[in-house]
Amino acid sequence: MISAVMPTYARADLAFERGEGAYLFTSDGRRYLDFAAGIAVNSLGHSHPHLVKALEEQGRRLWHCANLYRIPAGERLAERLVAASFADTVFFTNSGAEALECGIKMVRKYHDDTGSPGRYKIITCRGAFHGRTLTTISAAGNEKYMKGFLPEVPGFVHVAFGNLNELRAAIDDETAAILVEPVQGEGGIRPADLEYLRALRTICDEFGLLLFLDEVQCGMGRTGKLFAHEWAGITPDIVASAKGIGGGFPLGACLATEKAAVGMTAGTHGSTYGGNPLAMAVGNAVMDILLEEGFFQEVDRVGRHLWRELAALCDRNPEVLEEVRGAGLMLGLKCRVPNTDFGLQARELGLLTVVAAENVVRILPPLIIKEAEVKEAVAILEQTCKAMAKAA
Repeated sequence: MISAVMPTYARADLAFERGEGAYLFTSDGRRYLDFAAGIAVNSLGHSHPHLVKALEEQGRRLWHCANLYRIPAGERLAERLVAASFADTVFFTNSGAEALECGIKMVRKYHDDTGSPGRYKIITCRGAFHGRTLTTISAAGNEKYMKGFLPEVPGFVHVAFGNLNELRAAIDDETAAILVEPVQGEGGIRPADLEYLRALRTICDEFGLLLFLDEVQCGMGRTGKLFAHEWAGITPDIVASAKGIGGGFPLGACLATEKAAVGMTAGTHGSTYGGNPLAMAVGNAVMDILLEEGFFQEVDRVGRHLWRELAALCDRNPEVLEEVRGAGLMLGLKCRVPNTDFGLQARELGLLTVVAAENVVRILPPLIIKEAEVKEAVAILEQTCKAMAKAA
């Protein structure tokens, strides 16, 4: 008999009762060091006092009032995101997939409004993950997620990640934009070469395309800057953000330049819950922390320290681990043993991770971790390697 909760997840038999910083606790007293962070969502750890306070205070005042009216906290959050990024304007959503959907619609509307309604195709990269809606799984083109859901939504052309020749060859008179993750997460923690990102900007300018970046997982400080594309020194036209932007509260955002958003006028797009007062209160609280002086530098410093520790772990355990990859605190361990087995063993020893493609285990700790948590995690991973080597 089907379970009351639709069985679309192969859930672990774990139920967490509470969280504190980088740790999660089950009702029977087990403690886990959380280096999955809700798949890069709990950017400031669990039950961060500043976020809890903001949510409690807003909950006592106003939960929801619809976008038929002004929401001052949303206006403030949008202004802060604009001031800290390339963007001129922001549309708030409930999730990353909805932020992607907004950006995809924006691409088509831009070309329609600027005299090229026939330009609708978006070039995307194999290995990408853009969400779970029919449009976003079509954008990624991953057979694993498309199986059983065909036909796919038209308008997406898939090329190899990092291959500029294939990308250039895919451009035709109907091409409207290029959509890329600066760091592929689900695809196996694969950072784009910075020169590749710069070349994408050049190609978009050359052919009149919009550069649309998916920073749902790699944005909001995860790589040591507010957005990962900043490492390349480029200016995109559209960026989809979510996950860490709400620190665990459902919140997403589509950021854009004034040029790209020229067609997004009243009535062209909407969301019932996107930008509601509760989400905006938490989003502003997250920004309070992220924008503190030195926060991103600390993420970068701890991320580099973790990278060195994981690289040394790989060197000590070559029969189990092949390499470390990623950027900032968005790292991955490419395994020589099945990544699912490695992740299960680490969990048994008290460390939570999450698997990805290319036999990679994702290491996505909260952005607030210190060397003490890194030391504890690496010690557990060392035990994991020894157990896996012994079992092999």
